[in-house]
Amino acid sequence: MEDNVLASLVIVAVLAVIVPVAMALLGYLLGPRRPSEVKYSVYECGIEPVVDAKRRFSVKFYQVAVLFVVFDVEVAFLFPWAISFRESAGFAMFGEMLAFLAILAVGLYYVIKRGALEWE
Repeated sequence: MEDNVLASLVIVAVLAVIVPVAMALLGYLLGPRRPSEVKYSVYECGIEPVVDAKRRFSVKFYQVAVLFVVFDVEVAFLFPWAISFRESAGFAMFGEMLAFLAILAVGLYYVIKRGALEWE
């Protein structure tokens, strides 16, 4: 039974690699090649572009995105903890989660003190 499951997983993994690679290769080999200036121009709602599409973004956007991901992962850790805490009701688990949240609160305090969330 276990060998059958392992063989199935190997087959699925191999197919998950082969099928997309084969489709991309077939599209590259069989697709038409008609380059033109219009195809490589920027399209903006059917009108001529007003500004250059390749302008620089402020680092603040990336900083906020990284902070969002960090605190979003924290929430992903809180959900399983809440389920297991409800079933076991152990106060050791409660203390561990409070320590985890305290570390994150210190990190948030540091971010706020550095001014990472302020827009100038």
